[in-house]
Amino acid sequence: MNLFGNREKNRAIVHLNVADFAVAVERTVDRRLENRPVVIAPRGGARTVVYDMSQEAYLAGVRKGMALTAAVRRCPDANLLSPHFDRYERAMKAMLKTALPYSPLIEPGPADGHFFLDVTGTHRLFGPPVDVAWRLHKRIKADLGMDPIWSVAPNKLVAKVASRLVKPTGEYIVSTGEEETFLSPLPVHLIPGIEAKDLSRLHEFNLTRACHVAALHPAHLETAFGTRAVFIYEAVRGIDPSPVLPAGQRPPRVTAAHSFGRDTNDVAAVESVLYALVERAGRKLRQQRLAARRIGILIDHSDGMRRARQMAAKPATANDLSLFDLAKQTLTLTWTRRVRIRHLRLTCDRLAFPPAQLALFPEIRKKNQTRDQLVTAMDDIRARFGTRAVRMGRTLAA
Repeated sequence: MNLFGNREKNRAIVHLNVADFAVAVERTVDRRLENRPVVIAPRGGARTVVYDMSQEAYLAGVRKGMALTAAVRRCPDANLLSPHFDRYERAMKAMLKTALPYSPLIEPGPADGHFFLDVTGTHRLFGPPVDVAWRLHKRIKADLGMDPIWSVAPNKLVAKVASRLVKPTGEYIVSTGEEETFLSPLPVHLIPGIEAKDLSRLHEFNLTRACHVAALHPAHLETAFGTRAVFIYEAVRGIDPSPVLPAGQRPPRVTAAHSFGRDTNDVAAVESVLYALVERAGRKLRQQRLAARRIGILIDHSDGMRRARQMAAKPATANDLSLFDLAKQTLTLTWTRRVRIRHLRLTCDRLAFPPAQLALFPEIRKKNQTRDQLVTAMDDIRARFGTRAVRMGRTLAA
């Protein structure tokens, strides 16, 4: 068994992380929140939990996932804000755009303010990896008003641990060959990928630090952890051959979104916008000669609560009318609250080539052919006279 995998030597991975990202974004919008305790959580729900909090609130005992009522008791002077997910996504895209000139190998997390950047072999263009990290930190701070932590290490695992050690601000550099020495004195809970059940098992044996676990033979770990033994053996030594995966290698999808100028719960207005989103997504699918096998709807309510649901498309389709039928059903499943809607997003994924098989029943086959002919005719008109040359009546309110 090769415990070390196919480890690539002398890699250089930069990890940038904006601590308490949602709070950092809100502070760029309202500078009065600087150096004050901030708690971000949806408002109005009986079981509302904390989405993010500032360092000041953290020191007062507030934690992510904590009930908002408990958070307020621990930090009564906190500024309470509703989350703005679309705002955090835009900030994340801006960060990635800043990093893209340095390497195409950028692996972002969700809109949580961190990403890995593989700068292996780029020193002739941009200088040492440390210079790249410092330059990125400086640009993000100057252009976006946020102060990211940064680290440089030979792999993603060690880079992430290094960033955790300097939170909420700072930098850390781990050179090739120093991985195990760096991790040795650290608590095992700081090592990414070691799960709660692993920690519980390790604590049963009084193994609390990486050096304690690293002293064990692989056979000992296999007895206690089974198939998890290889990962734990490598993780406490700082071995991580996993590549930095650029966003383009993730499953392709087509999205379309709309932010309402004024929050609304008017069904006709929302469905009007939904059809306009379906038209945009359908046009992109047809241009790529693809069809969607799944539709997703995401709603941001005015109180900060987010809802999302998905439905399978059987068969896969890129037809606006068929997509709208499915999108409307998904909207009904998603929109279960009377609170007004601030932001609506449509996602078409699990993309495939359009199905070649015709529908079994003649009436369904005729209906599909009519729909396809209508959408094709509208595409032709729009291609010649512009996208607004012909519109469906239900979109006129959008």
